[in-house]
Amino acid sequence: MSTDILRLEPHAVWRNFYSLTRVPRPSGHEEKIREFVSGFGRKLGLETIVDEVGNVIIRKPATSGMEKRKGVILQAHLDMVPEKNGDKLHDFARDPIDAFVDGDWVRARGTTLGADNGMGVAAAMAVLESTTLRHGFIEALFTCEEEAGMTGAIGLKPDLLKGEILLNMDSEDEGELFIGCAGGLDGTMTFSYSEERISADYTGFVIRVSGLKGGHSGMDIHLGRGNANKIMNRILYEGHARYGMRLASIDGGTLRNAIPREATATVAVPTANTGTFYEGLSILAGKIKHELSTADPELCIEVVPAGTPEMVIEAGVVVRLLNALYACPDGVMRMSSDMAGLVETSSNLAMVTSVHGVVTIKCLLRSSVDSAMEDLKAMIGSLFDLAGAGAVFDGGYPGWKPNPDSPILKRMQEVYTSKFGKTPEIKAVHAGLECGIIGGTSPSLDMISFGPTIRYPHSPDEKVNIASVGKFWDFLVETLRMAP
Repeated sequence: MSTDILRLEPHAVWRNFYSLTRVPRPSGHEEKIREFVSGFGRKLGLETIVDEVGNVIIRKPATSGMEKRKGVILQAHLDMVPEKNGDKLHDFARDPIDAFVDGDWVRARGTTLGADNGMGVAAAMAVLESTTLRHGFIEALFTCEEEAGMTGAIGLKPDLLKGEILLNMDSEDEGELFIGCAGGLDGTMTFSYSEERISADYTGFVIRVSGLKGGHSGMDIHLGRGNANKIMNRILYEGHARYGMRLASIDGGTLRNAIPREATATVAVPTANTGTFYEGLSILAGKIKHELSTADPELCIEVVPAGTPEMVIEAGVVVRLLNALYACPDGVMRMSSDMAGLVETSSNLAMVTSVHGVVTIKCLLRSSVDSAMEDLKAMIGSLFDLAGAGAVFDGGYPGWKPNPDSPILKRMQEVYTSKFGKTPEIKAVHAGLECGIIGGTSPSLDMISFGPTIRYPHSPDEKVNIASVGKFWDFLVETLRMAP
């Protein structure tokens, strides 16, 4: 385990981030990080609350002479996305993250780093423990299960918060201030199936799709990266239509909010067709790799002989499944008409798994326009209804409508320009920020989201730029000093 990051500046932020890498905190398994952060607050002698859903709130009084300033809520989420490379042995519920310095960046060996949103948590901890910073009343809000449905933000009781300004530290481009975000909706579709015994004149194969970059299903959806489930379905569709292939099992993707990087399927092909099957799919694999040669140059598609499965999914269900997956919307549906370069509406075909007689398909729908979200929901629901599948949509959360006249926005623009000699960019983001939910229940809050530069979040390639962390920290410190 490398300790190089302990020598980085700003020392207080990196020291706290290092501590976070030692504490397991995958979404849904946050007991240890909750205990760690609440213990941190209590050791400082600060008022510390753990609410009924598992959020941690730590309050720090204003420094002398700053008591009349508006209270500032420093908000970040405790959990991280547990993604790893297929060959990496790592238990996110038990093992620490192996973070290390790689030139101008900090990254992890074969897993997600947890800079999303560990950098925000570490910065809030540094503010709480500081005896030299000048600021008004501080309320650090550490939410739970952000990556798995924003459970903490949804369950937060608004009367718990005392601050008037909320600084969400969960954005991923230093020098940009975010004033709006998309809402989200989970879609779960299911096909029930019976199994059929395969005859002796079939040969088994395992098909694997790997090497894709993946990434955040909101922030990276416009980059045209390959979706392992879409690629796998394209291969299976060809194998079934041309070579009489039968499907025994499928497993693709791990999280709704991550573009799927890997997928595996076990199939059986009439032995008489194995030569043409292998040759035909090799040609198709070459075409797909060529299509994605720029966006995903490391894409690997393997068709490997394997033991013949005894049972396969009934043929009629496979036809309906492959047709539905082929037609299922994935990627950008519409760009924003109001903000250049911003995705308005998208869908991520995130997970496809077959277990115990049920194929489950999970999508994450996003839009900053409520009516467009409803339209996409109806589109996907109608498609799977025609295919004879059940469809349930839940876990919805609202977007955050931009307020260009925000007082804290104007103050932070002034601070950034004065400190760094350039004007920060003002943006909205095609991702679910907790600001949308928290602001929905506490509409009087004045909110901004910002953070250091993070690349490839939600994937094992995740990394955070070292220099940007210093600028992010300096900007935060000065913002707290100058907040109204």
